[in-house]
Amino acid sequence: MKRLLEPELMEEESQVIAYSEADFEIPHNEFIQRLKTFVNNPEFCGTALDLGCGPGDISCRFAKAFPLSKIDAVDGSKPMIARARSVLPAALEARINFIHGLLPHVILPQSSYEIIFSNSVLHHLPDPQALWQTIKKYSRQGTRIVIMDLFRPGCVEDAQAMVQTYAVNEPEILQRDFYHSLLAAFSIEEINTQLAQADLNLNVEQISDRHVFITGVAP
Repeated sequence: MKRLLEPELMEEESQVIAYSEADFEIPHNEFIQRLKTFVNNPEFCGTALDLGCGPGDISCRFAKAFPLSKIDAVDGSKPMIARARSVLPAALEARINFIHGLLPHVILPQSSYEIIFSNSVLHHLPDPQALWQTIKKYSRQGTRIVIMDLFRPGCVEDAQAMVQTYAVNEPEILQRDFYHSLLAAFSIEEINTQLAQADLNLNVEQISDRHVFITGVAP
């Protein structure tokens, strides 16, 4: 099945509210648990970079998992960033900096980061190198890189079945976007090709029937 692009940015008010209020407890918690295992440093006290933060749930979970850390969190959607700021718990305000900017052109406060992570942004990008080149630009020797995303199913029927399996009780807008995201996602083979083109030596692992987990350490 060929890739079918979806809009790069989520800017509809209904989308922003739906994603902010949706229950992503299971996949987001799994992402953080896998990230914690890979980073293997609960005392991490540097600044991490979250690429494609959306309404900020992953950023907040990271901040709670690493209570000595700070986070620069980026998203290309102004409404998403506004929502993330509005729902940010007061206890985390001093530690999470939400930044509006498009990859790969965003200008960040630091020249490099010790941890760079991203959840479910790759499939939104018309050009996947926007993510990989941003990671290269803002990493340094030893930077821990952690990415999770969807990968494209083999056919439309498989995508429809996944919506029925995993999103049947979600609002219609989330079901629609999940379906379009599956069609817009890359295959694992395509992701490996992208990494080779970017000269990034990262490990690509299928961790479910729809998720891929990508990790590595910058040389």
